[in-house]
Amino acid sequence: MVKPEFVTRNAPRLTLQGARVIMASAVRKAAAIGVPLDIAVVDDAGHLLVFNRMDGAKLSSIDIAISKAWTAACARRATHEYAEIASPGRPAYGIHVSNDGRFMIVGGGLPIFVDGRIVGGIGCSSGTTQQDREVAMAGINALATRGRPPRRRTSARGAR
Repeated sequence: MVKPEFVTRNAPRLTLQGARVIMASAVRKAAAIGVPLDIAVVDDAGHLLVFNRMDGAKLSSIDIAISKAWTAACARRATHEYAEIASPGRPAYGIHVSNDGRFMIVGGGLPIFVDGRIVGGIGCSSGTTQQDREVAMAGINALATRGRPPRRRTSARGAR
């Protein structure tokens, strides 16, 4: 008989260093596409780890970026996925006013998973939803790339 688990151990955690890797890549991507953004990275409980307001980013988007990151981490799903299901008459209608209005249904917030476990969220705001999502994805991809073990190099001499 299998014993039930009452405590989770060895769950992956997003560190400050990991959040900074995500942020640096997201900022580079935003600069490359020429869109100054507000960018937030949170841990799995939605607590802010790093925030960057690029020069020229909208001041009104600061809270939106943080809320997008919070929603993505806490709901474990991308914010754009809520746009359709939260419209009038749909199953999640009204969710955008939950959590003191913090729940975002606008694209630009993505959850961050490592080995299938949630470790955080990233939220971007000030661009179009597509630009916000593109920049958020660049940040997540940087973490995934950094987290991979180095490739082994084989020389032509060693190959048979």
